[in-house]
Amino acid sequence: MNVYEYAMKAEKDGERYYRELATKTDDAGLKSIWTMLAEEEVKHYHIFEHMNQNRAIPTVPSVDLFKYTKNIFEKMQKSNQVPCFTEDHVNLYKNALRSEESSYKFYTEKALMIEDGEQKKAFLRIAEEEHAHYVLLENIVEYVSAPETWVESAEFNHLSEKFVQKSALI
Repeated sequence: MNVYEYAMKAEKDGERYYRELATKTDDAGLKSIWTMLAEEEVKHYHIFEHMNQNRAIPTVPSVDLFKYTKNIFEKMQKSNQVPCFTEDHVNLYKNALRSEESSYKFYTEKALMIEDGEQKKAFLRIAEEEHAHYVLLENIVEYVSAPETWVESAEFNHLSEKFVQKSALI
């Protein structure tokens, strides 16, 4: 299995996992986030598929992940409903968090080994997108661990700031 096939498999696995998470929650906001993340993994899959076939790398519009999720969390806050999550939910979301961290590290490492400039840029862009997913998931884990205090703190207003602050941590 070459690096592109490995990346395609990882993205396909990620898509499946996020779609599974969407079916396992009754929280409409989280369901929307999981679906959006699954679609992001599909985009990554297609980029790696093109690279694997030596085709031109498609230009894929990027999603303003933090603006999108901020809107969702603002709606949650306005609803004044405090959801209840089980330890199983927390563990499932932590697994997704670890997966995004691994993807970020893998794509960053592979980018350093690739000589083709366009492919290197694509790997680095996807690595940064995986890192953004990591920061989002970190917030979701915090949210499901203590939803009543997390939403009250309006921490979701600083998601993009956290991305910048934590980018050196992974």
